[in-house]
Amino acid sequence: MRLYKLYFQQCIRSKEVWLSLLLIIILGILGIYIGAKHVNRHQAAIDEVKLYQEQHLKRQVSLHNEDIGLLLYYAKFAYINTLSPLAGIAIGQSDINPTVKRITIKTFEGQKYDTDLLNPMNSQSGNLDLSFVIIYLFPLLIIVLTFNLISEETESGTWRLVAVQSKSKLTFIITKLLVRMLLFLGVVVFLFLIATVKLKLAFSLELLWMFGMSVLYMFFWFTITFFVISFRKSTGFIALALLAIWLVIIILLPAGINAYITSKYPIPEALSTAIAQRDGYHVKWDTDKRATITKFYDHYPQFKEYGYPTEGFNWLWYYAMQQMGDDDSKGEKEALNDKIKQREKTSKFMASILPNMHLQLAFNYLAGTSMSRQMNYLNATGKFHEKLRLFFYPKIFENHKAEMIDWAQFKPEHFRTDINIKPSRLVLPTLLASLLMVLLSIPNVRKF
Repeated sequence: MRLYKLYFQQCIRSKEVWLSLLLIIILGILGIYIGAKHVNRHQAAIDEVKLYQEQHLKRQVSLHNEDIGLLLYYAKFAYINTLSPLAGIAIGQSDINPTVKRITIKTFEGQKYDTDLLNPMNSQSGNLDLSFVIIYLFPLLIIVLTFNLISEETESGTWRLVAVQSKSKLTFIITKLLVRMLLFLGVVVFLFLIATVKLKLAFSLELLWMFGMSVLYMFFWFTITFFVISFRKSTGFIALALLAIWLVIIILLPAGINAYITSKYPIPEALSTAIAQRDGYHVKWDTDKRATITKFYDHYPQFKEYGYPTEGFNWLWYYAMQQMGDDDSKGEKEALNDKIKQREKTSKFMASILPNMHLQLAFNYLAGTSMSRQMNYLNATGKFHEKLRLFFYPKIFENHKAEMIDWAQFKPEHFRTDINIKPSRLVLPTLLASLLMVLLSIPNVRKF
C-alpha cells in the first residue's frame, strides 16, 4: 500500500498532470452542459406541441366545420419520439432527427423524412457531449500521462537502480499504470456523478453499462500504452507512436470504414422514393378517376361501399390519389430501408474490431439515439399514420361535420421501446482487444 501511495505522489507532483486533469474535467462538464441543453430543448418542443395540437385542432374545426375533407388536409397530429435523459451523455442521431413529427393523413412518404432546418457546419463538426470527451479526448490524456513511464527512468539513468530494487519489473510497470488508471477512474466517476445530477438521471442498467463501458474503454487505452512502452524505445519515439495509433484508431479507420460503407451501400433509393411518391400522386390528376379509385379499393377493399364518384372534385378521389403516392413508392421505400439496415449491420460488425466505434454505437443504443432507434420510430410513425387514415376515411367519405367528432381524444402519442441489453455484445469486443494487448506486451517486458 505504501508503494501505491509513493507512486501516486510521484504521479500528481507534476503541474502538467494537474493541468491535464483539470482540462479534461472542464471539457467533460462542458459536454454535460451541452447535452443537458440538447435534452431540455427537445423536452420544451414536446411540452409545446401538447398545447399546440389542442389549439390547432380547435382552430381547424372552427374554420372548416362543414368540410371535414378540407379540415384534414390541414390538420396535423403529433407523434413523439420520447427522448431519454441519457441522450445528454450521447446525443447520437437525435440532433439531426426530429423528436416530434406532426403529420397529416396525406401521403406519408412525403412527410416521413421531414426534419428541422440545420446548420450544415454544426452537423459536420458534431457535438461536444460527454461521449465525445470519453471516446476522443480521454485516450489523448492517457497517452500524455503514460508515454514516458519507462523511457524517462531509462534516460535519466535510474532504471538500473529500479530494476535491482524491484522484485519484478512487470509488477513495477503495472503498478505505475494502475495508479494512473485509478486517477482516471476518479475523473470518470466524478463526471458521471455530475451528469447524473445535471441531467436528472435515475439509476438504471443503461447508465450503469455506460459507466462500465467507459472504464473498460479506458483500460483498453492503458493496455495500448503498455504495449508500446514495452518496446523500451526513446521518449520521443513512444510519444509519436502513441499519437499515430490514436490518429489511426480514432480518426482514419472510422473515416475509412464510413467511406467503404457509403460506397458499398449507396442509397439512390432516397431520391427515387421521393420521385416515385410525388409521381404516384401528381400524375393521378391526369389519370382516369375510376382507375385511381379502383386501385384505392384494391388497397382498402372495406371501403368499396362508397362507390366510384368520378364527376368533379371529391375527397374520396383526392385521398385515393394521396394513398397511391405511398403505394407507388413502396418498392423504392423497401429498398431504401434494406440499404439502411445493411449499413447499420456492417457498421456494427466493423465496430466489433474498433473499441472506439463500438463504444460510440453502444452509447447511442443505450441512450436511445441510434439509427436503428430512429428507423423503429419512423416505422411506428407509419403505423400511427395508418391508424389515423383508417379512422378518418369513413368520416370523410360520408361527409361528416367536424363537430360530430370528439377531437379531444387526439392527444400527442408517444413512441417508446425497451432497450434489450446483451452483456456479451457490449463487453467482449473491447475486453478481447485489451487482453490481446496485454498478452503481446508481457513477453517484451520480461526481456527488460
